[in-house]
Amino acid sequence: MADYTHLEFDRDIPAPAGYYTPRKEVRLKYGGREVLYVVSGAVVDASCCGEADFTSALVPGYVLKWYSTKNSDGTPVSQVEPITDRTARDNIRKIIRETENVPQIEFW
Repeated sequence: MADYTHLEFDRDIPAPAGYYTPRKEVRLKYGGREVLYVVSGAVVDASCCGEADFTSALVPGYVLKWYSTKNSDGTPVSQVEPITDRTARDNIRKIIRETENVPQIEFW
């Protein structure tokens, strides 16, 4: 089990060589459970290799408890179970690619 701190949407978050902007959270029904994934836009504007922008998705895992608590800043936190099964990851990756049209999908 892991804690996922929800992100503020449409606010740029600094990252190495640029920034990313969370666009939306999705609760996907899969195998009788809910999978949480977050779609973000990213911009690389301070790299030695040039500039780029792309959309990606992060999959924290299966939702165990939605908005179960808040952190010290008052931001909602949910409990998730990281997805370790390779077949489930492949199936979820396929669904997200087809639904969101994102090239990069990362799992916790």
